[in-house]
Amino acid sequence: MTDRALVVVRAGALTTVQDRGRPGYAHLGVPRSGALDPPAAALVNRLVGNPPDAAVLETTVNGCALRPRSTVTVAVGGAPCPVTVGGRPAAWGAPVVVPAGEVLEVGAATAGVRGYVAVSGGVAVEPVLGSRATDLLSGLGPAPLADGMVLPLGVPARPPARVDGAPRPGPPAELVLRVTAGPRADWFTARAVRDLTTRAYRVSAASNRIGLRTEGPALERARPGELPSEGMVLGAVQVPPDGRPVVFLADHPTTGGYPVIAVVRTADLPAAAQAPPGTPLRFVPVRRR
Repeated sequence: MTDRALVVVRAGALTTVQDRGRPGYAHLGVPRSGALDPPAAALVNRLVGNPPDAAVLETTVNGCALRPRSTVTVAVGGAPCPVTVGGRPAAWGAPVVVPAGEVLEVGAATAGVRGYVAVSGGVAVEPVLGSRATDLLSGLGPAPLADGMVLPLGVPARPPARVDGAPRPGPPAELVLRVTAGPRADWFTARAVRDLTTRAYRVSAASNRIGLRTEGPALERARPGELPSEGMVLGAVQVPPDGRPVVFLADHPTTGGYPVIAVVRTADLPAAAQAPPGTPLRFVPVRRR
């Protein structure tokens, strides 16, 4: 039994192993997956001295609790939250030493949705198609964390960063998503295309790692029926029969039969990952680059 491991004391609402995902397999029907907020995951990795592709833990809303079998350095980032080690307050957004046997408690998010926990050496679960990411849609990668699970850790590559804390933008009070016209915009009326970028929406509580669902005006079709299944990209804004736009996130399907009215700029998707239900949302049209 190796001492380079984490014991899951409290798994939380949904905690998964994530890295930069498994791009390049869409032609086989395999989503990219990976961290929904890549800048947050990359930052916590840098803070503990990990390479950028090391696997981290992505928490959802109420955090998790972990007990290392050996002394490790951790960093918690993404959605701001209280952090304790052995019941004592510890820093968020900075390297923290957790002695062997002590419990790292990552508390509920005080803003935002998803937190990221990096551990020196990275989470060393077995990779699948070159990635350790949990894909909730396809079932590839490790299962979501459960109480009592033991996660192996890799060997630290570098010393932790020498910082007191790292600046990081907070979760958005209003989510602004820049969009370009999608391949099936002509399936909608001119009014629907206008409504998408002029009317107010909100983030729905039904959102998940597959897609950010919205509440707001339904978009009217100009053409009835459904499309044959066709390829979908990260950030595609698909419109199902209820007319409410859905923004595809990391675990999105690689194909779909509902028309795509627009596509969100990739740079705006990390903010979408941190927008809690009820967050005001605007789609802003931009030209293709």
